[in-house]
Amino acid sequence: MQRWAVVLCLAGLVHAADPRPRAREAGIQPGRLPTGRWNAITDVAGVLVGHSTLIRGANIRTGVTVILPHGGNLFREKVPAAVSVFNGFGKLMGFTQIEELGEIETPILLTSTLNVPRVADALLDYMLALPGNENVRSVNPAVAETNDGLLNDIRSRPAGREEVFHAIRSARDGPVEEGCVGAGTGTVAFGWKGGIGTASRRAGSWTVGVLVQTNYGGDLMILGVPVGRLLRAGTEPSRDGSVIVVIATDAPADARNLKRLAARAALGLGRTGAAGSNGSGDYAIAFSTARKPGETLSNEAMSPLFEAVIEATEEAVYNSLFRASSMEGNGRKVEALPVEDVLRLLRARGAIAAR
Repeated sequence: MQRWAVVLCLAGLVHAADPRPRAREAGIQPGRLPTGRWNAITDVAGVLVGHSTLIRGANIRTGVTVILPHGGNLFREKVPAAVSVFNGFGKLMGFTQIEELGEIETPILLTSTLNVPRVADALLDYMLALPGNENVRSVNPAVAETNDGLLNDIRSRPAGREEVFHAIRSARDGPVEEGCVGAGTGTVAFGWKGGIGTASRRAGSWTVGVLVQTNYGGDLMILGVPVGRLLRAGTEPSRDGSVIVVIATDAPADARNLKRLAARAALGLGRTGAAGSNGSGDYAIAFSTARKPGETLSNEAMSPLFEAVIEATEEAVYNSLFRASSMEGNGRKVEALPVEDVLRLLRARGAIAAR
């Protein structure tokens, strides 16, 4: 095991003795809008995030990440929601009912591709056991995925009930752990180690928070600088892979405008150099925590939120790369993004200030 990490399997924690910085800590500040307190999806009041991380033996590198719109019984207190599909080569369970009814009734769980059915079954166990749901006969579990089969023995499908229940019960507000944790444990982005990343923006009186599971390809761009091709001159960039973007806001947007909000996440991904390849599963799920009946934003009022989600998505992707560490698994090794080399390139191009 490398010096920088002590891994507590099943507890959802990867503690870094020498932590890598978040993008903003290194001087990278995409966009113009201010962040929330934590610069995380949990800046939207009531939203909770939890992880279960599985690092076991030489081949298991996977996990579960959960996003709860609130800490109550979501089946009894549903929230408005929508999904936008950038490229649909993926397995997003629960998508059609969210699309039809414009609401979500379970926590949102992220995991590995072949683990989706097992994780969904465990989520059903959790929802059916909640007080007040004793007579419930239909629940629509929301489970999304990316394929971590490069570093993880994906066919073994190791994440199940124990991991799901732990991720939900450990979910908290405040700072969110990023990088090689939860559903991002075994993921790869732009040929470097990907993972979980998050960011937020304030748009007037409203907050927009984003969490990403990065496992996609393209030509990595940071603040408009072609970092990927400069670091790997003469090497063809990795283009395949997928990404899940989860968007929370406290703005009182209805499902139709939440779908418009979710669609703008693709613009944030584009700023990072996303390829949107044929085999990519690129989805954005947006929900609102606002609960006052009858209060709904107009179409015109959405524009600041659109800008916020673009900026937050871009920065969340950077955080997923900056916070992830090199990892070996399944007979392979994927290196972390070389942060100091990236910063040197950005300074040379005037994208960030000199030291």
